[in-house]
Amino acid sequence: MSDGLEDVVAAHTVLSEVDGAAGRLVMRGHSLDELAGHTSFEEMAALMLDGFVPDLPAMKDLPAALGAARQELFATVVQEAVIPVTLGPVEMIRAMTALVPDGEDVGTVLRLLAAPAVFTAASLRLRQGLAPVAPDPSLSQAADTLRMLTGKAPTKQQAAALDTYLVTVADHGLNASTFASRVVASTRAGLVSAVLAGIGALKGPLHGGAPGPVIEMLDAIGAPGNARTWLETALDRGDRLMGFGHRIYRVRDPRADALKGAIRRLGADSGRLALAEAVEQAALAILRERKPNRTLETNVEFYTALLLEALGFSPDSFTCVFALGRTTGWLAHAKEQIAGGRLIRPQSVYVGPQPRQAA
Repeated sequence: MSDGLEDVVAAHTVLSEVDGAAGRLVMRGHSLDELAGHTSFEEMAALMLDGFVPDLPAMKDLPAALGAARQELFATVVQEAVIPVTLGPVEMIRAMTALVPDGEDVGTVLRLLAAPAVFTAASLRLRQGLAPVAPDPSLSQAADTLRMLTGKAPTKQQAAALDTYLVTVADHGLNASTFASRVVASTRAGLVSAVLAGIGALKGPLHGGAPGPVIEMLDAIGAPGNARTWLETALDRGDRLMGFGHRIYRVRDPRADALKGAIRRLGADSGRLALAEAVEQAALAILRERKPNRTLETNVEFYTALLLEALGFSPDSFTCVFALGRTTGWLAHAKEQIAGGRLIRPQSVYVGPQPRQAA
C-alpha cells in the first residue's frame, strides 16, 4: 500500500480521465484540445453536470440563471456579510461560501457555480479598499468576473482567455480537492460543504496554491539572459522550481499548451511571454541534466500564472480563480458520488504499539 494512495481506485467516474503516460486529458468524452478555446464556462458546466442535475436550466437559459445567482449572492453575502479584509483571498472566499445555505438542489448548484466569481472579485477589491462591483447578469460568467474585478467591461479576447482557463481546469481526475469533495458529499452533508472541502484542499501549496510563486520566480529572473544562472542557483539551494513536474503526468502537461495558446491569442505583453519561454527552456534543460532519471516537464501552473497575471489577477488570488473553474468538477463529482449512495470509508493499517498483556 502507498501512503499517497497511488494506483488505488477509489471511484468509477464518467467525468474525466487523466492519461499521465500519454499526456492526455478527457472530460465527458471530449479531449482537452476539443474543449479549450472552443467552450465557454457555461457550456462546460452544462457538459459536466449533464445527467446529474436534471432540472439544470437548458443551455440557452443557463447564462441568465447564473447571472441571477451572481446578483443574489452579491445582495445576500457580499453586501450583508462582515468579512475581515485582513484574511487572504482564499480565506475570504471560503468564509463567504460558508454563508451560502447548504443543499443539493439546482438552486444550490447555481449559487455555487456563481459564488467564486462574485466572491473572488469582491474580496480583491475589498482588500484594496475599493467597493465591490455589482454583477451584470447580462454578461457571461467569465466577462462578468473580469468586470467585477476591474470595474470596466473586458474585451472579447480577455473574456475568451478566462473561459479557456476555466474550462482547462474544470476537472482533472481524482485529485486531492475533488477526492475531498467526494468524501464530504458521500456523507450527504450538502453541496456547499463538499465545495468548502474542495476549497480547503485547493488552498494547499502542493495542490492549487503553487501558481503564485511562478510570478515571483519570473520577477526575480528579470531577463531571459539571467534564467540559467538563477535557476541553477535555486536548485543548488535545494529549492523546487515552481511550474515543473506533476504527480501524474510523465510527459508535458497538456493544459500547459492550452494556456500558452490562450496567452498568445490574448495578445498580452510579448516581452513577458518571451521571458517565460526562456525560463521554461532553461529549466527543462537543467532538469534533464541534473535529474536524468526523472521526467519533469512543464505543468499547468507555469502558464496559469502568466495568463491570470495578464488578466489582472494578483498572484495571491490565483487559487481563487482555480476554484472558479474547478467548482464545476467538484459539483459534478459530488453529484456522481451522491447518486452512487455509498459512504466513502477506507481502511487503515495500524502500525503503532500493541497494548501490554497482563502477566
